[in-house]
Amino acid sequence: MGHYSATAEVWDNKGAHEVSKDWNGNLQVMLRNPQGASAMVSLHGGQVMSWRNEHGEELLFTSSKAIFKPPKAMKGGIPICFPQFGNCGYLEQHGFARNRLWSIDENPPPLPPSDSNAKSFIDLILKLTTEDLKCWPHSFEFRLRVALGNGGCLSLISRIRNVNGKPFTFSFAYHTYMSVSDISEVRVEGLETLDFLDNLSQRERRTEQGDALTFESEVDRVYLSCPNAIAVIDHAKKRTFVIRKEGLPDVVVWNPWDKKSKAMLDFGDEEYKQMLCVDGAAVENPITLKPGEEWTGRLELTVVPSSFCSDRYDLH
Repeated sequence: MGHYSATAEVWDNKGAHEVSKDWNGNLQVMLRNPQGASAMVSLHGGQVMSWRNEHGEELLFTSSKAIFKPPKAMKGGIPICFPQFGNCGYLEQHGFARNRLWSIDENPPPLPPSDSNAKSFIDLILKLTTEDLKCWPHSFEFRLRVALGNGGCLSLISRIRNVNGKPFTFSFAYHTYMSVSDISEVRVEGLETLDFLDNLSQRERRTEQGDALTFESEVDRVYLSCPNAIAVIDHAKKRTFVIRKEGLPDVVVWNPWDKKSKAMLDFGDEEYKQMLCVDGAAVENPITLKPGEEWTGRLELTVVPSSFCSDRYDLH
């Protein structure tokens, strides 16, 4: 993940974490759990850059051609799409949260007890600059907790509060790039019989017909009103990503395949084979916050052996 400097390990009520700077001088935080799992979070974009299991194996995909320099978001890890998902307005694609510099939140308001059990976590906050307010005139506080559980699970909890004098509306996604062995060996369970918007056909609404989603060509879909748990099964690596979510009714599934991969400057021509994006999202029905209201969106990622049966990870 590059060269780090000025590393300082911190032990406090947030568990073990190390604060360092990347080669652009931006702060980044490494979270660790006692078993040896880790997660790296950059204050550029509030983006999770890396998530490794206790064996040191990277679980997230990052392109070998990814551009790490602000103001561009890195292609990989978990960029945060806010206040819009996609390219549907006057804002930059997927909004500006992933391209802004966040701050460490020293005094976050308390989370519910169920979200406070992680041994290692960091709290970040994003506030709009004067320049941002010119293109998106809605004041907010966006608080993000990234936490690493004892079992190695990774959770992201976003809290967005309207501190504006009038309502505003946004869409949202955790754009999660998962590392897979070979996309042709991957299946996604939990989306069967659901309606989806097909971005390859002018957002035409269709219904999933298969008992699982497999990949033979480009896929760019928004599945609607999804269950709160989805499984991504990697047959070759004999492991399953279990995605659990709250406050995020939709699931975006994306793989660019070969033609689109060749058209992206920050993505390798053949790298589509080693990645799959499956995002917890709120896209079809954007969130509207009245003044003073707060929205919470949670994502939890766990990796289990694929020998686990579907009922073991409770998809329904």
